[in-house]
Amino acid sequence: MSSIHALIETRLREAFAPERLAVLDESAAHAGHAGHSGSGESHFRVRIVSASFAGRSRVDRHRMINEALKPAFDKGVHALAIEASAPGEAVRW
Repeated sequence: MSSIHALIETRLREAFAPERLAVLDESAAHAGHAGHSGSGESHFRVRIVSASFAGRSRVDRHRMINEALKPAFDKGVHALAIEASAPGEAVRW
């Protein structure tokens, strides 16, 4: 597991105590594109189910996650796809 990948997973577990969490490094699919870092750790997808998101809008959920992951963005994350759900909501994964 990469250092940024581990940072993302740790920060999300600490902030949201998720029931389910998947952090996918999609950087290889973006090699040569704008924002791709030399380290190869630039594009991630987060799939998370947490009670913290109950009653929150999609925008609020994204804001919460982006705030929790500020250290990862500071280390070079360029893009983050977010699939955030509360327990009991339908998920595509």
